[in-house]
Amino acid sequence: MTDPRNALAIALFSEILTADQLVRNRLSRVMPKGMEISHFSVLSHLAHIEKERTPAQLAQTFHVTRGAMTNTLSRLETAGYVHIRPDWDDARRKMVGISRAGRLARDTALEGISPMVEELIGELGPDKVRAVLPILRELRGKLEQD
Repeated sequence: MTDPRNALAIALFSEILTADQLVRNRLSRVMPKGMEISHFSVLSHLAHIEKERTPAQLAQTFHVTRGAMTNTLSRLETAGYVHIRPDWDDARRKMVGISRAGRLARDTALEGISPMVEELIGELGPDKVRAVLPILRELRGKLEQD
């Protein structure tokens, strides 16, 4: 006999993982050519905070390895979407900031994404989306503690 708590956990994570995969597939289809979700995420973060960050800080923010973040930043720098410079206070570190081209690329991606997101919210209803957000944030917070 299956423990009901296991069945609940399996159902919860199955829904989350499936929704994640479906959202990623939809986003990938509407992203500008050559832009990946990880690129968009970093550009959005840098545009939102309006401050430079170190690669290590970005890796921690996105819960990825430093190597994975270095790869993403290298691609963004090659595309001209970010500027990477030495940290003037500590030569061992680098600082990453979004460029004008990066802001434009992010805005272009948002224009492609917005209709899809608006459609989903319209189908679900804004009240349902608002109701689920605190639960998702709490779940994310619990998972981040590990």
